[in-house]
Amino acid sequence: MTTNKIRPRGRPRRFDPDAAVATAQQHFHARGFDAVSVADITEALGINPPSFYAAFGSKLGLYTRSLEHWTKTGAIPLADILRPDRPVAEALAAVLEEAARRYAAEPAAGGCLVLEGTRCNDGEARAAARVFLRAAEDTIRDYVAARHPDAAERITDFVSTTMAGLSAKARDGHKEDRLLVTARLAGLALAQALPA
Repeated sequence: MTTNKIRPRGRPRRFDPDAAVATAQQHFHARGFDAVSVADITEALGINPPSFYAAFGSKLGLYTRSLEHWTKTGAIPLADILRPDRPVAEALAAVLEEAARRYAAEPAAGGCLVLEGTRCNDGEARAAARVFLRAAEDTIRDYVAARHPDAAERITDFVSTTMAGLSAKARDGHKEDRLLVTARLAGLALAQALPA
């Protein structure tokens, strides 16, 4: 018995784009946007440049997809932590402790992909990372504003600045224990600034 299967035109893709995004995210996270070249990515994925450009359009296109992937898989789950049934200071302290744990989890790629991306040299990549940073800051600001409207801006700035510092220190090699000390000190400051 024979079957007549219709073959799609062109060559089949030799790689899974979603898996490619996850691989690229690891490279961008470990080395930063500026230090990763298209040649690095195509070599890691085992594809040629035309396949790369057909799938992602550009290095920036792949980087943006990597940032999206990070927010779904590696970023701090703000919605799970910033619950309305928790005291605000307690929830924000939990965010900082979770940041410390996650930022130190992978020694080869310390810190936060988004926060580190806001410091890259490429303006378009920096702007792409800032979109994700602003979304996280807006989530924190809205959470604080629901119960402490007058403090929302300054508390959001404090949390964001602390997270940036934790990311930078993790990138510099600080281990989880040291990062948690900083996160817990910041939690004490939050408890004093936002009494329950």
